[in-house]
Amino acid sequence: MNIAGFYPKKFLGQNFLFDDNIKSKIIQACNLSGEDFVLEIGPGTGALTKELVKIAKGVVAVEKDIRLFQILCSTLGEYLNLSIVNQDILKYRISQSNTKVIGNIPYNISSPIIEHLINQKEKISVIYISLQKELAQRIIAKPGGKDYGSLSLFVQYHTSPSIKFIIKSGSFKPRPKVDSAFVELLIRKTPAVSVKDEETLFKIIRAAFGQRRKMISNTLKAFLSAEKICQTGISPSIRPEDLSLQDFAKLADLAG
Repeated sequence: MNIAGFYPKKFLGQNFLFDDNIKSKIIQACNLSGEDFVLEIGPGTGALTKELVKIAKGVVAVEKDIRLFQILCSTLGEYLNLSIVNQDILKYRISQSNTKVIGNIPYNISSPIIEHLINQKEKISVIYISLQKELAQRIIAKPGGKDYGSLSLFVQYHTSPSIKFIIKSGSFKPRPKVDSAFVELLIRKTPAVSVKDEETLFKIIRAAFGQRRKMISNTLKAFLSAEKICQTGISPSIRPEDLSLQDFAKLADLAG
C-alpha cells in the first residue's frame, strides 16, 4: 500500500481499512450525533476520520506515526472540529467527559489499550473498536470455555461488551492473517458485581487463571484455604474457568 510515498510499518501493527461498506457499518453502529465528542485511535490516513468530523461535535484523532500525523494535518486540517494529536495512545489522557472512543487498534497492543481506556472510564461513555476476532471472543466469553479468562472478567466487570459484526481480513491493507470483529464496550455506571475491594478481586482472578487447569484450592492457596472456599458454597476442586464473576467476588470478599 502506497499513499503519497507512505508504506505501513509492520512493527506498529498498521492495517488500514479501505472497504467503504465496512466504514458505513462502523459509522452506523456508533450511532453518532451532533452532540458527541469522539476520540479516534489510530486514524491512519483519515478514511474514517473524514466521516466522523461530518457528524460529531468534536473529534480528537490520536496518531503515533509522525508520517501519518503529517498526512492528516495536510488533508484534514480544514476541519475546525478536529484536533490531530501525534502521540502514543497509551500515554494519552482523555479530558472531555462523555467521550465516545472509536478505533481500529493494533493487534499487538490491543489488551494494553483496552486496559488504558477502562482506567479512564469516568471520561468515557462507550468504546467502539476493531479487534482481532479471537481477542473479541475472549472479551465476551462466558464461564466454562477456553476463551474465558482474566481479560473476560476485567472487561465484563467494567463494561457490557458485545460483538457488533465481523470484518473479513480482506477489508484491510495490508491484509492481516485473521479476521477482525467490531466490538462495543458500553461503560457500566456501576460495576457488574459488588465487591469490597477491587484490587483483591483482580489479584485473585489473575492468580486463579495463572494456572487455569488446576483446582482453585491450589491456585488460590495464598489467599484462601480450602475450608474458607467452602464457606462461599464454591467447591475447592472447581477450576477457574467454571467460576462466574459473582463467584470471584465472593472469594475476594472472604479473602479481604
